[in-house]
Amino acid sequence: MDPYHVGLMNEHDPVASARPRRRAIYLLPNLLTTGCLFSGFYAIVAAIDGNFERAGMAVFVAMLFDGLDGRVARLTSTESAFGKEYDSLADMVAFGVAPAIVSYQWGVARIAEYGRAWGRLGWLAAFFYAVTAALRLARFNTRVATQDKRYFEGLPSPSAAAVVSGFIWASTEWREPGLVGLIVAFSVTALAGALMVSPLSFPSFKNFDLTRPVRFVWLVIAVLVLVVVAGDPSRALLLSFGSYALFPPLAWIVRRLRRLRRRERA
Repeated sequence: MDPYHVGLMNEHDPVASARPRRRAIYLLPNLLTTGCLFSGFYAIVAAIDGNFERAGMAVFVAMLFDGLDGRVARLTSTESAFGKEYDSLADMVAFGVAPAIVSYQWGVARIAEYGRAWGRLGWLAAFFYAVTAALRLARFNTRVATQDKRYFEGLPSPSAAAVVSGFIWASTEWREPGLVGLIVAFSVTALAGALMVSPLSFPSFKNFDLTRPVRFVWLVIAVLVLVVVAGDPSRALLLSFGSYALFPPLAWIVRRLRRLRRRERA
């Protein structure tokens, strides 16, 4: 029977028309997304157990998986709507919930010793970060088709998670941070959350081509960066992602000051 008559039969057959079509999912990119989700879950468990160094490492491992799943899907032509939704949910756990809980576990119990008000502020800072991560992902998903591929609107959630987790990881040897240190920790968490929902533009580096030939000096610089990161990974990663997060707002402030000066001169 030809496909036309099969289609007519299915239209008149409510059972056949209501039968859902089988939709396959791709194994490799979704396994990588699962690795991102597992790393975020492990960061939460490690923070609850008081292993903040491992918790910080786990968030960066989640970033590695998150960077691979999309690229592997594009290279192997295995992109799917299911993979995009799954990736977004995994990102919320790994880069939204996990850093908030890591920050909460590291500081809230300590800062509460200085009074209930301080404890509530710390709790709210951690929750604020989680909410802004969800808002950032929702905004990205709704505007991905129209957004300029060269830039992100707001700080990407993986970079925000790197700032928060990198700060906690670098502070694991800081046994008695005191009230000032705890305030700094929660200020970093709240600031990272605010930058995620800001209208500022952050470079995406999606146009960066690793296969393009470069000068020898860039290879030397790349090797030096790897050596620095290997020597003190927590502080090196915190410095790198912290600089990435702070450069756009600082550049915006500088532009505003220049405009004010021009108006005063005029």
